[in-house]
Amino acid sequence: MEAIGRTCWALAEGYIPNESHGPAPQMTSHETVCLLNTSNEDAEVRITIFYADRDPTGPYLVTVPARRTKHLRFNDLRDPAAIPVDTDYASVIESTIPIVVQHTRLDSRQAENALFSTVAFPA
Repeated sequence: MEAIGRTCWALAEGYIPNESHGPAPQMTSHETVCLLNTSNEDAEVRITIFYADRDPTGPYLVTVPARRTKHLRFNDLRDPAAIPVDTDYASVIESTIPIVVQHTRLDSRQAENALFSTVAFPA
């Protein structure tokens, strides 16, 4: 299949709640980036995180295999640094080949959970 999507995406909104309600890891409050690679070659992806009050961190390096999807929790990113909780951030996602990017947040700070999802801005 031909690659669909773009090679650069921006997520202007990011925030990992500090608290969670319910069993871990399923109900841990988190941010997820969903990466879809429809092409016949692996996508090498670089994620850079931007903050309001400090220098950016990254790149976080991820491979999305050919004709696969990868759901990656921002909470799990550790190298080069963990993303702090209770901190506003934004991200830029760059890929060697076109991919599709979707952003999802689970906010389980209370028993009435909130889940939302948006497609990133293709730059």
